[in-house]
Amino acid sequence: MSRSRSKARRFAMQALYQWQMTGQEVEDIISQYRSEDDFEKIDIAYFEEILRHVTLRVQEIDTRLQSVLDRPVREVDPVEAAILRMSTYELIAHPDVPFRVVINEAIDLAKVYGAVNGYKYVNGILDRLASELRPAEITQKKTKIKHNREKDASV
Repeated sequence: MSRSRSKARRFAMQALYQWQMTGQEVEDIISQYRSEDDFEKIDIAYFEEILRHVTLRVQEIDTRLQSVLDRPVREVDPVEAAILRMSTYELIAHPDVPFRVVINEAIDLAKVYGAVNGYKYVNGILDRLASELRPAEITQKKTKIKHNREKDASV
């Protein structure tokens, strides 16, 4: 897992939170983050892609999320909503990133920035969503796990 991508996700989550809370223009938020001292050694293109595309596709993303949420998206904790929106976008638009990486990164962010035990909620939602958005990858992973267990049992 790339540290520069992990940092890009962290900044993107924070920027999405800011966008959700203030309604500020995305390009202004990007400019603000680019001027920060600690905005180095990150995948800037990935940060910008996430922020731009999540905000442009928020209705599509929220519709996907709503299929697995237990409440309206607007009632989800704002930090967790930012994490879920970002992760949903990655599950949709980046099949090159394994679903487990997307989920693990989201859990890590939720542990640091989310509500107490919010990471459990994020994990459950993204597990269900990954089953809908990446069924072949999920099946392949389960098959591999089953094969490894059978192999271990026969030894």
